[in-house]
Amino acid sequence: MTLSENRPVELDEAGPTEWTGREEVGVGPWTGEWPAEDRYDPELLANGDRRNVVDAYRYWRREAIVADVDTRRHPFHVAIENFQHDHNIGTVVRTANAFAAAAVHIVGRRRWNRRGAMVTDRYQHLEHHPDVAGLLTFAAARDLAIVAVDNTPGARPVETAELPRDCVLLFGQEGPGLSAEAQEAASLVVSIAQFGTTRSINAGVAAGIVMHTWIRQHADLAKAW
Repeated sequence: MTLSENRPVELDEAGPTEWTGREEVGVGPWTGEWPAEDRYDPELLANGDRRNVVDAYRYWRREAIVADVDTRRHPFHVAIENFQHDHNIGTVVRTANAFAAAAVHIVGRRRWNRRGAMVTDRYQHLEHHPDVAGLLTFAAARDLAIVAVDNTPGARPVETAELPRDCVLLFGQEGPGLSAEAQEAASLVVSIAQFGTTRSINAGVAAGIVMHTWIRQHADLAKAW
């Protein structure tokens, strides 16, 4: 899969290097004769693999994991505006990785706080666009529909809307939501039904809801872990 030629997204904080939970997470050193396949990492085979990856990828090199996921990524992209240094971006990246999104696009500020990503940014394609126009150019070149997510008048309930298979799910930042330019560029605007007192849902949570809606409508669930 070939993505745009933009430079990699810069990150703000060191964050956790790998899984920092209980010691028994993961596996210890490989026992017996080492596998010969190139996908295996000698250092992990020797010392054990405590990374935050599914068991199927234990002892694999990071590059081998990314290459394998690339063979089965879904054709939806995720974009989030980052004009006020939104701290939800890490959560969005982590969720996009869980659903094997084609890529996550950061629109606006290049730097973002990766702590919430829990190292999943190592396995997820990331792109940066300085503004909405850059994202639109990327989407147009690949015939991707723009689906804006915002609780604005005229938005269709995501619970009943049919999401395009090839699309960019575009989310605004916490508080102000999507910019006017982003809303105007969308071929479809969807909202999430709410029943309580708050005016909006956390951006990271909203992204997870809409990504899972895409999964329910288009993904082959037989291929899930």
